[in-house]
Amino acid sequence: MSEKIVLITGASSGIGEATARKLVAEGHKVALTARSEDKLTQLVQELGEDFAVAFACDATDYDALKDVVERTVMHYGRLDVAFANAGTGVSKAGTEKGDPQQWQKMIDININALLYTAHASLPHLRKTQGQFILTSSVAGRMPLKGSIYGASKWFAYGFGQNLALEMAQWQGRCTTITPGMVDTPFFDEPKPDKLAADDIADAVYYAISADARANVREVHVMPTQMDS
Repeated sequence: MSEKIVLITGASSGIGEATARKLVAEGHKVALTARSEDKLTQLVQELGEDFAVAFACDATDYDALKDVVERTVMHYGRLDVAFANAGTGVSKAGTEKGDPQQWQKMIDININALLYTAHASLPHLRKTQGQFILTSSVAGRMPLKGSIYGASKWFAYGFGQNLALEMAQWQGRCTTITPGMVDTPFFDEPKPDKLAADDIADAVYYAISADARANVREVHVMPTQMDS
């Protein structure tokens, strides 16, 4: 497979960081964005400046994110894949006892940042007949009692299905990743018996490695060990 230029949001830790490491190890080049400039700088140093570049920004700021996309294209000359991975949850579950301020932050990241990433990257992906990848969740495929987080991931899942049809008009590909519980900084307590961020990075690599004739529309990954 030829070298691909991949933009990753939420790249400073967890799934985003693991994906950056996986793709560089497999011969691709990455552009990394997240709010934490220090973490991004360190990751670029580890991956090597010939293979990685970082542009710190808040993905909920459309103008800032669009600038990141433009700078990525200026740096590498093109964009082949955009991975909209930035996401967050809430500490108070349910609707009646939930916190509307936390909902606003979560919706900004889980929904608006996803839309902004797509809108800013699609003109460049069209030029390369490229691929858009997004992180939804198993929570976006099943009802969860009163879960606002789950509802935001339902949006992400549905958007991914709709975007795949839109991109198919110009032979673009769209992949929705729907992980089960992943042991990442997303949780306060470690989840060593659940999926690792590397497992989702492998799923992303699988999706972008498919032959151009094959659009991997969805990759659903669940932990082998399930709660009883």
